[in-house]
Amino acid sequence: MQMSSIFSISGGTKDVYTIMRKRQLGPEVTLMDIHAPQIAKKAKAGQFIIYRLHEQGERIPLTIAGADSTTGAVTIIFQKVGRATSSLGMMEEGGAVLDFAGPLGVPTHIEGVSKAAVVGGGLGCAIAWPVAKALHAQGSEVDMIAGFRDKSLVILEDELRAASSNLHVCTDDGSYGRKGFVTEALDELLENGTKYDKVFAIGPLVMMKYVSRLTEKREIPTLVSMNPIMVDGTGMCGCCRVTVGGEVKFACVDGPDFDGHTVDFDETMRRNATYLPQEREAACRLMDREVPTNA
Repeated sequence: MQMSSIFSISGGTKDVYTIMRKRQLGPEVTLMDIHAPQIAKKAKAGQFIIYRLHEQGERIPLTIAGADSTTGAVTIIFQKVGRATSSLGMMEEGGAVLDFAGPLGVPTHIEGVSKAAVVGGGLGCAIAWPVAKALHAQGSEVDMIAGFRDKSLVILEDELRAASSNLHVCTDDGSYGRKGFVTEALDELLENGTKYDKVFAIGPLVMMKYVSRLTEKREIPTLVSMNPIMVDGTGMCGCCRVTVGGEVKFACVDGPDFDGHTVDFDETMRRNATYLPQEREAACRLMDREVPTNA
């Protein structure tokens, strides 16, 4: 297994991971720049960090959406789902998190790709954005396909457009852009003769599953970014295991990118649903909301 460098301590003194910028992308989606200069110097597209708000805090992995080695800013984008992300979302500029470890994971392999389709679904577009940026920066032609349930949930449209040659926005209900799923938009491009060296799919597991099925029929190499339950992020706990090509892999050190044609998506979906009731309950209690009876 490949291990990435982890930076959280500098010169024997604990770093202060200050929130430099906070921007609301939607009702439940937040962008933050965290001051973490050592991580900013090393981070590459596809890698992630793990943060912890306090000593008793949960360890939460988040993809690195961007990094600026000049200012030391590391950009993260997250949705308020459970207690830890809801608590982070309530913090303001000038506040600080206790731990911010990274960069973790293997960078996305973009070498030798001259034309790519980057397919993002919902919050997955925040993870697709740095991949599209890296491809665009190396001179690749990038078709970005971004899918959302409706217009109110569209995020990063200007940023995605700047990082791609062509941007195709889809909404399930047709309230903005093209009506339909990202798989339909990708299928149409392929049917019209568009050729890709590689497809990158990032988003809900079911979306990545069907993108991979579509590209497998056409023998187009496809990378998917896996987001299983994760604890330590260094390959020791085994929680983030996924089955790829019949073998057990760890998303934290072997991934998070894997060959979409060989991933057991159904197994990962079952595992990821394990703690959903507890996540909903914790988030509701934090916000003083009534816990749904089906939580």
